[in-house]
Amino acid sequence: MKIIRRASATWKGTGKEGSGTVSTQSTALNQVQFSYGSRFEEGVGTNPEELVGAAHAGCFSMKLSFIIVAGGFVAESIQTSAKVTLEEGKISTVNLDVKGKVPGMSAEQFADAAMEAKANCPISKSLNAEITVSATLEA
Repeated sequence: MKIIRRASATWKGTGKEGSGTVSTQSTALNQVQFSYGSRFEEGVGTNPEELVGAAHAGCFSMKLSFIIVAGGFVAESIQTSAKVTLEEGKISTVNLDVKGKVPGMSAEQFADAAMEAKANCPISKSLNAEITVSATLEA
């Protein structure tokens, strides 16, 4: 299966004083503002790193769900947060923190499934960064 998704960005002005917008085919993002301030400071708007983090958390969670089902379980919930670090001009690390409620699954099985999801979700495979996972199975 081949899937093609589209996103776009528009930038106006210089790198530091300019600003831009990002949009997605689905319109989940529709001309969302980004700027130097939103990327390198605490300004209003989004930035590429948090978008990578959101994509990675979503991809990882879905892959983990597939792995859990293949193991004979069904997750009540999977919550993943991603901390993306940009340094020296590249994304150097992504720390995934996942918490799951999966009836009948042991903490060890959940941790193993999380490591498999990390290794095999398409976003993980696409990033040239150190990726770590902290997995917690909740009662």
